[in-house]
Parts: sequence; structure tokens; C-alpha cells
Amino acid sequence: MRGFQTRRSRLFSGLLLLSAFGLVQAQAKPNLSGTWKLNVSKSDFGPMPAPDSETHKITHADPDLKINIAQSGQMGDLNYDMNYSTDGKECTNSVAGNEFKSTVKWDSDDLTIDTKGSFNGTDFTAKDRWTLSADGKTLTVTRHINSAMGEMDMKELFEKQ
Repeated sequence: MRGFQTRRSRLFSGLLLLSAFGLVQAQAKPNLSGTWKLNVSKSDFGPMPAPDSETHKITHADPDLKINIAQSGQMGDLNYDMNYSTDGKECTNSVAGNEFKSTVKWDSDDLTIDTKGSFNGTDFTAKDRWTLSADGKTLTVTRHINSAMGEMDMKELFEKQ
């Protein structure tokens, strides 16, 4: 009888350990690291002109999120870095002399980025939602922008290279 109880106790302990491991795995957030190229034809820029090309090189080790953005289009070529923390702490970045303050956090498996700033003298707020596809090959960024020029929505679709 004692042998049966010992085996049952070990089995129960093993199942408990597997369940706990499964919960830890289920709580892991997506890793966005990689080189992501914008698919311009599958994206929607609303009233804004679409870039000719855009590439994001992301280094992600939660909570650190670093992005190098290279973009070319009608507004010229831009290359800049953005540094964020996904733990909800305010982060400050500068693009072409314009300062932006952002708060980044997880909403389930989506990353949300709320940004306030001024671009060329026009104040704005932007709310981004980053969603990674189940296969990890597509990153969709939806963005709502509010400024003195009005409100607009954008959707950018990036493909992992």
C-alpha cells in the first residue's frame, strides 16, 4: 500500500510541476526581435503618403525594446532609433529633433504604445497596437493619431525577413 501511495504522490507532484511549467510558458510574451520589412501594398496610411520602403530592426529582451527604423519616401530618407521599456515606464525618444514621450505595455499578447509629442510644431497623440501573427511571420501595427489637423487611422503590415 505504501508503494502505491508513494507512486501516486510522485505522479501528483509530477502533474503539478507540469501544470506550473505550462502556466509559465503560457504567460511568456511574444519576442519581436528580427528584421521586419513593411509590405506597402497591404498597409493603409489613410491621408498620409505611403513610404516607398520601411524596415524595422528590432532587438527585444523584455522589458527592453530597441528599434532601428530606416524609411524612404516622398519626405526623404529617415534613419532613427527608438528605445522603449515594456513595463509601463515613460520613455523619451527623439526623431529629427522632435521629442516624443511614450508608455509601452502588454495587453495580453499585443503590445500597446501610447505616445505624446510634437512634430514640426504640431502636437499629437498616437495609440499603437502591435499584433504578432500566430506563425510569428507578420507584425501588424494599427495606429490612431489625434492632432490639430484631425484624427486618422493607419495600419502597417510588416513581414519578417
